Amino acid sequence: MSRTEDRRTAERWLMAAEADLAAARALLNAGFFAHACFTAQQCGEKALKALWHLSGEDAWGHSIQKLAMQFPGRSYVADLSAWIEKGARLDRYYIPTRYPNGLPDLTPAESYFQPDAEEAINLAAYVLAGCRRWFEAFPPQGWPSS
Repeated sequence: MSRTEDRRTAERWLMAAEADLAAARALLNAGFFAHACFTAQQCGEKALKALWHLSGEDAWGHSIQKLAMQFPGRSYVADLSAWIEKGARLDRYYIPTRYPNGLPDLTPAESYFQPDAEEAINLAAYVLAGCRRWFEAFPPQGWPSS
């Protein structure tokens, strides 16, 4: 892909992440806390995948922690340890928020509450804001080779 195509693909992923954050907030307000948690996780995942595409790389997997740890431009991310820590916390909302067998004897709706959704949204907002800043600072020619 060309640098222009990489940037356009990255922009699409970032727009999808922003839409997920808005949806997570709407789900929180409607009382769908487990769904808000999962959608917040999706925001963080898509935001990081946007950066991978911006760097001309394809990201695989769903773990935000792993996407941050293996990000090709990680040496340029000043607060990478915070991304990794917040990503690990968001990763906890990937499976058990969606499946009735993800937690013993309970459904997700019985297991996630407003504070959980608020936490997930705050974590996702942090990751998304960091990705937006990184996205805006990314030079058109890419980062210099190490």
